[in-house]
Amino acid sequence: MELTDYLNENDRFAKSIGAQLKEVREGYALASLTVEERHLNGADVCQGGVIYTLADLAFAGVANSHGILTLGINNSITILKSAKLGDTLTAEAKEVVNHHRLPYCDIKVCNQDGETIAVMTGLGYRLKKEIG
Repeated sequence: MELTDYLNENDRFAKSIGAQLKEVREGYALASLTVEERHLNGADVCQGGVIYTLADLAFAGVANSHGILTLGINNSITILKSAKLGDTLTAEAKEVVNHHRLPYCDIKVCNQDGETIAVMTGLGYRLKKEIG
């Protein structure tokens, strides 16, 4: 099973909110989500946890792109702009350091107009176990 399919099926929370990995290759991942009514907070903008989950899914893709089970141990996100109902968000994750134990990645979340919505850094911990 491809890593994209594996994570899309087994990351049950990301799946439940409609986030989906579109592409994964070594050192790179892309995930997307369309903001729906269920994603809005009391201010009628996309809830920050939704944006975080999308970025975290992209992080999971890139961090696991070498086939070794990797879990996030420290992620930091900054929301720069609100996402609105109907926006299509994409999270692009790039590996900065491919350390054998502690990979480090940058994730950028943009809307359909290419505007940066959020930036996140992710630090992972690689287990001595292959995925699957």
